[in-house]
Amino acid sequence: MTERHWLFGDQLGPHFLTPGPSGPAGDAPVVMIEARSVFRRRRFHRAKAHLVLSAMRHRAAELGDRVRYVRADTYREGLREAAGDGGVTVHHPTSRAALRLVRSLDRVRVLPARGFLLPHEEFRAWADGRDGRRLRQEDFYRWVRREQDLLMDGDTPAGGRWNHDHANREPPPRGARTLDAPRPYRPREDGIDEEVRADLDRWEREDGIRFVGRDGPRLFPASRREALAALRRFTEHRLAGFGPHEDAMLAADPVMSHSLLSTSLNLGLLDPAEVVAAAEDAWRAGRAPVHSVEGFVRQVAGWREYVWQLYWYFGEDYRHRNALRHRAPLPGWFLELDADAVTARCLSTVLAQVRDTGWTHHIPRLMVLGSHALQRGWDPRAVTDWFHRCFVDGYDWVMLPNVIGMSQYADGGRMTTKPYTSGGAYLHRMSDLCRGCAHRPGDRTGERACPFTTGYWSFVHRHRAVLAGNRRTSRAVQGLDRLGDVEEVLRTERERGDAPP
Repeated sequence: MTERHWLFGDQLGPHFLTPGPSGPAGDAPVVMIEARSVFRRRRFHRAKAHLVLSAMRHRAAELGDRVRYVRADTYREGLREAAGDGGVTVHHPTSRAALRLVRSLDRVRVLPARGFLLPHEEFRAWADGRDGRRLRQEDFYRWVRREQDLLMDGDTPAGGRWNHDHANREPPPRGARTLDAPRPYRPREDGIDEEVRADLDRWEREDGIRFVGRDGPRLFPASRREALAALRRFTEHRLAGFGPHEDAMLAADPVMSHSLLSTSLNLGLLDPAEVVAAAEDAWRAGRAPVHSVEGFVRQVAGWREYVWQLYWYFGEDYRHRNALRHRAPLPGWFLELDADAVTARCLSTVLAQVRDTGWTHHIPRLMVLGSHALQRGWDPRAVTDWFHRCFVDGYDWVMLPNVIGMSQYADGGRMTTKPYTSGGAYLHRMSDLCRGCAHRPGDRTGERACPFTTGYWSFVHRHRAVLAGNRRTSRAVQGLDRLGDVEEVLRTERERGDAPP
């Protein structure tokens, strides 16, 4: 009897059904399970719940009679209904919790992971061969480029450099409200989306399932066809302008030239190999400069792949890391995405973007939301859970290394060489978010003191022993010692307490 093949909700592309030694049988019937318990365990963003369910139901519609689509309370109940006592295959899930589940089921056979560039064992061999050296992303990225022959001219990186960050860190154009980039691909909702929205309304009304954020028109692809259209739109019209301003922020233009492909990659609608190949093809065809293409390839083949591999390599204990001993709970206004309660324009603007769309690009995540959490000493596990729930592209494997390691420095430097936080001067230089704000980025004290500036110096003061011993942050400690108003700065920060900045 042919084994059924189980597709999780983030395994929706054709590469999860490709037959072979590490795949399901070519004619394997398919099982998909929509488990309401997932939405009871966490209070997800409503737009995220909509996108995941819409994508699953679109995939089921594509598969037609081949799939048994079950709506159940739990995965165990759904699998029992869909497959009975028959054998089931499933590709390695993307979370430890899901892997524990499938391994606990005797009749389920776990196949190798798909949707990433490298098998786990290849990364482990590379990491174990580092002889105690830190697993820096730059070293990993160059290794992947060589191994995958990606953006290479023989043994030489395309354009003669591995890293084009020097061309990709420009502030926004002076005085511009928008980057004036070609518009991104946006899908059209259909009957499946209407059904999903009605079901979510009913779950809230009758089942007590609660969400956060708003569920406006769906902004991200929910099918393979839509995802391919989004990829084409980006590589043909937007990739060329991506690089220079990828770290910049504009209040009226949250998308700028970013690809918006993270949801399609993380739902499994796109394979990262085809995404980076499309970007390289654009460069070789002369449609995009090498610095923009390299910056984008770095995001996919460098950072995304790196985070996926570290999630499994570091082990389950990694989520409990708290090197800075931050314990403060997340305040209610942050949990509720109450942007209107916040005075600081940068934080209010970004929080509103999350509330309304479930998405911002990587710099608002790191240097506004994450930086504020780090400065306030919020519990890194709670911050990780918040990012997981509130972002449409957020999954456990995505957010655990990104938040524990990159954003909150809770691992003490296993991933990064320093904590990523700053005062208002950085935000003022890299955005227009300080324009019209009630606070002044250069003010450390007084009624108009910038919460990021006072927060930064308060953070340096609390952790001066750690920061003084790090060559990349020792100058910040020296700067603190030169401040003539340090006690007033600390008093200003204390008086704010947990009030919205």
